[in-house]
Amino acid sequence: MYEPIRSKSVHSMADDAPSPHRSREEELDIQLAGHLAALLAVTDELGLDEAAEAVAGQVARLRGAPPARHAALSRSDDAALHRRAHALAGRALVVAASRADTAVAILAAQRMDAHAAALKGRHLVGTS
Repeated sequence: MYEPIRSKSVHSMADDAPSPHRSREEELDIQLAGHLAALLAVTDELGLDEAAEAVAGQVARLRGAPPARHAALSRSDDAALHRRAHALAGRALVVAASRADTAVAILAAQRMDAHAAALKGRHLVGTS
């Protein structure tokens, strides 16, 4: 009734091909570098040079190369940028904690505090 399968299945052919696999640590490094790069973009947008340099240093350490930098653009809504930066720093903090990267965890916590303070109207945004 049915014709027999004459070729290998797609799934078994995929198993035969060598594929690169990353360790959990490598995956976390990539994820953390991505969160920090996004935080760097927002930090550059806000014009926080000292904080941006600290974040850029950690991105460079994780990626092994200096990150792309963004020029400060028109800041139409600083509050929205601070909320975005706070969220990105929180994501970086979670990943840094899971990979036990104390330096990034401290930096992310400091950035969260600075952006939360900026949203409350205090002038602690530029502190690192």
